[in-house]
Amino acid sequence: MKIKLTGSNGYIGRLISSELLKKGHAVSGINRDLLYGASTNLQKELRNADVIINLAGAPILQRWTAENKKNIYNSRVVTTRNLVKAIIELPENERPHKVVSASAIGLYRSGDSHTEESTNFDDGFVGEVVKDWENELRVLPMNVPTIVFRLGIVFGKEAKTIQNMLLPFKLGLGGKIGSGEQAFPFIHEQDVVNAFVWATETLDTSDTFNLTAPESISNKEFTQTFARQVNRPAFFTIPAFALKLVFGKAAQLLTQSPKVSSRKLLNAGFNFEYPTIKATLQNIIAKS
Repeated sequence: MKIKLTGSNGYIGRLISSELLKKGHAVSGINRDLLYGASTNLQKELRNADVIINLAGAPILQRWTAENKKNIYNSRVVTTRNLVKAIIELPENERPHKVVSASAIGLYRSGDSHTEESTNFDDGFVGEVVKDWENELRVLPMNVPTIVFRLGIVFGKEAKTIQNMLLPFKLGLGGKIGSGEQAFPFIHEQDVVNAFVWATETLDTSDTFNLTAPESISNKEFTQTFARQVNRPAFFTIPAFALKLVFGKAAQLLTQSPKVSSRKLLNAGFNFEYPTIKATLQNIIAKS
């Protein structure tokens, strides 16, 4: 298939591109400038593509200054709006046959349990971004199936979350965040890649899935498993106020989280390679 990606130079984009190329597909990235430029230029890029994979988005774990918030919002919502506009304006016989898009579990209110049917949404900045992001996709033509994946925390050897934690944990300085009781929805990078490839190759109807591992854990359970994998203790507690000093209001991404079910994805026939935190961290830390 001829596949076009936004966010192709990002961490996840590179992994998905590589896997699709191995499977024999023709894969190319969509230049970021095209996503903010004239619709006619973007239409040329999208014309006669089989699938569009939408991964564009600036990192959300950074201080939410006015400028950073604008960049976080526009890099997801405005780029998706322009992408959808260009698809709609193409002649029907030249439109992409499918769109597969990233989203985030940040849509859901923290502290509660959620399936894809939940409407108990976060009413803060992150919830606003994700709601608007997904809403842009809803205006795509009915004959362009749209698959949306709401991602949890992605773990992999190159993931910044792992890179930032590995040395402190190896030094015995790891610890839970705050009480440690908050939910900690995670997903191995390979399962993210597999899900996007699975949707690209096999799904032909619009749908939305929570893309998190089937195992439900707390931050404390994650911390204990990580410490065991590096054979070090993890006695420390990282207080919420310390994270707030570093990240400001964005610290809530680390101190609060929704509990999320991936049962719908399992029922649809998707198989996780790394369904537990133990399997996930064993694979990643063995490579580090």
